[in-house]
Amino acid sequence: MYEAASPAATSRSGAGTGVRRASPATAALPATSATSCNTSIEDPSSFVDRPRPGRTLAIMSECTHVAELPRPEPVPSAQTCAECLELGSHPVQLRMCLGCGHVACCDSSPFRHATAHHHESGHPVMRSYEPGETWRWCFVDGSIV
Repeated sequence: MYEAASPAATSRSGAGTGVRRASPATAALPATSATSCNTSIEDPSSFVDRPRPGRTLAIMSECTHVAELPRPEPVPSAQTCAECLELGSHPVQLRMCLGCGHVACCDSSPFRHATAHHHESGHPVMRSYEPGETWRWCFVDGSIV
């Protein structure tokens, strides 16, 4: 449908300069360059979080509940969600309560036992109990901590 550019057209398009010709799919998009971004390392104020329409972003913070957590971290109560096992369900991913070590399923699982544990116990912070994941979530503050 589209023909290859002739060498003359290629040289006029910026071949060898790192400039790429627009394809029919991208021709209507506005042109951008590496220098058009208004975030720079030299200007730390450009890293201020700005509200974005239609998105809620939890900002990593040190909430007051983290300071109240037991040290060292509690021993996990199980290797999987005991409530899911009792119901014959399969947890999507696991979470561990950092208040008592209770292991339960995430909110993507049908029964959302980690959130239910928070509502029943009042324990505010949990962490991922998945291998290689270290993030923590505060239910009270609604943020990653």
